[in-house]
Amino acid sequence: MTSQGPVVSAPRSSATVLLLRDDPFEVLLVSRAARGAFASALVFPGGAIDPGDHDPGWRELATDFDEVTSDERAVRIGAIREVWEETGILLADDQAVGTAPARAGQEFREAVTEAGVRIRLDALAHFGHWITPVVEPRRFDTHFFLAAVSRDVVAVPDGAETLTAEWMSPARAVELARSGERPIIFPTMVNLARLAESSNSAEALAAARARPRYTVQPEIALEPDGARRVTILAESGYPVTEWREFR
Repeated sequence: MTSQGPVVSAPRSSATVLLLRDDPFEVLLVSRAARGAFASALVFPGGAIDPGDHDPGWRELATDFDEVTSDERAVRIGAIREVWEETGILLADDQAVGTAPARAGQEFREAVTEAGVRIRLDALAHFGHWITPVVEPRRFDTHFFLAAVSRDVVAVPDGAETLTAEWMSPARAVELARSGERPIIFPTMVNLARLAESSNSAEALAAARARPRYTVQPEIALEPDGARRVTILAESGYPVTEWREFR
């Protein structure tokens, strides 16, 4: 009889957004509820793609609907939806990014329709693509995006998935991750380090749009003391390629 290897879970399609603002240059980080994915860690707003994100009915409610593939479109719609659900920020017409907190049980399409706007698929610049290592029980196929917002936009945590929302400079966030002062997982830290290479939103967006896409698949190894060492290939183009996770 041939023994079977461990069961590998299929990664779930997801998206996350690095919301940027200037003067000074900052990025929005939220903290998760203790029971959710990445509990208590500082992360970017985001989550799994829902079936409704693939609905062709979004054509009338989204800019550039036919300018991207159906899969890319669903990921972008899901990214904008997750930002709205977790922070109340709606990426909509004319780069006018407003705050429209969800009512209990309100669907995203309903909120967009009521607001009389169209969501801005082109407001998102692709920033990274990560797939969770096969050794993890919960896996995600995650696309990272950038989007710039005005400084007067207010992030309102939903109180369920996200408990806090705070703006900080990318460089400062990297410092907090490196010191272990704040819990920040490796993919978040590395994307913060990439973002810190820019000095403002326009520069970060231009760099993202010019960068070739590359799929990052980290490898994890256990060290003798039980710590986990995470590595990614240098070809990924990130300024950090190795990380020893704090315990």
